[in-house]
Amino acid sequence: MSHQRIAPNVSETSNQLAEALAALRTELELPAGYPAEALRDAEAAVSGHRLPAQDLTDVPFITIDPASSTDLDQALFIERSGNGYRVLYAISDVPSFVPPGGALDAETRHRGQTYYAPDGRIPLHPEIISEHAGSLLAGQDCGAFVWDFELDAEAEFRTVSVRRASVRSRAKLNYKGVQSAIDSGTADPVLQLLKEVGLKRVELERRRGGASLNMPEQEIVQLPDGGGTGSSQLPRCPSRTGTPRFRS
Repeated sequence: MSHQRIAPNVSETSNQLAEALAALRTELELPAGYPAEALRDAEAAVSGHRLPAQDLTDVPFITIDPASSTDLDQALFIERSGNGYRVLYAISDVPSFVPPGGALDAETRHRGQTYYAPDGRIPLHPEIISEHAGSLLAGQDCGAFVWDFELDAEAEFRTVSVRRASVRSRAKLNYKGVQSAIDSGTADPVLQLLKEVGLKRVELERRRGGASLNMPEQEIVQLPDGGGTGSSQLPRCPSRTGTPRFRS
């Protein structure tokens, strides 16, 4: 008895996926481009922006994100402090680029958040802010809200404070590179402490009855030469879940 292998038409399947994702955006009424007035507000805000007076640009912050990311809104620095740790966690002060009452303010309120759709990101703020002036790019001075955590030897919180300050990231790292450096034992001291403190925070979570769901992640990619879209499953990367634990 003969057997015939029936393979799907990859081009047809990927085009169907792209059409389905586009239809989903329409169904959910997700925003597309920005109104011209909102873009003018953004350009004016960037050109006239002033950094916070408090200067923390001497702190060697780093960012850890997907390799292709340019909207870098979080940075960290960790050091030993007595028998515990000090963690500085900076969140970009993007709202300082949005003057109240204007067209950009109205548009960001309408959007409410950045949408991470399977086929692309729909940003809350225009790229001139989110990926340039308001992004914690390496070597760029940027305003941020900086949380200052003092942790004990078990990584429990002792004290925490927050302030607005000017910061400067020293390096744009990615999850895969960070994980590789940690696994090979070649990581910089800050990354070694990231693992050390992260594991202790995981243990604290376990003790209090918390749980982390290591759900598989899929990535939607544009195929070359207009071939539509395809999907692939991303490998689990522990460094991808390490930094957010400082905010728990």
